[in-house]
Amino acid sequence: MKEKQTKRALIVVDMLNDFIAPDGALSCGPAGEAIVPACAAHVAAHREAGDTVIYVCDRHRPDDAEFRMFPPHCIAGTPGAEIIAELAPAAGDIVISKRRYSGFFGTGLDLDLRELGITELFLVGVCTNICVQYTAADARNRGYEVHVYRDAVASFDEAAHTMALSQMESVLGCTVE
Repeated sequence: MKEKQTKRALIVVDMLNDFIAPDGALSCGPAGEAIVPACAAHVAAHREAGDTVIYVCDRHRPDDAEFRMFPPHCIAGTPGAEIIAELAPAAGDIVISKRRYSGFFGTGLDLDLRELGITELFLVGVCTNICVQYTAADARNRGYEVHVYRDAVASFDEAAHTMALSQMESVLGCTVE
């Protein structure tokens, strides 16, 4: 493995059992399952390049306020909140728990990125129109260059997925590739 660079990071958003498994509490269905190979390929490529790989993961309390809008999912300590086996973190990867849509809100993500000197982010994961988009928005608001891998993001709502990709590109200035 090459020495880690201090400029780029891959952010893996919510690739958790409750979102990806067909019987997950808030499954993205076939669209979520379909991106697993592309996500794995991007993780491998970024690791090979020496980039930092960071997982931002829903980890809710059983009484989380988010459950007023969505069914209970990714409750801390349950199998549903675990990263899918195909994308298991490796030594040196960073795992950050979050309770809201953005990987930045109420977490140490920004501090970790700044301490590592990272300025360029690449995003994969689910849901495109929720956690991926809000993480991208907060990253852009903090001055990061953001890329979204089109082949490695998905949602349970195809129209919202398409609109989110468009908005990330045209409004947020992300590079969708």
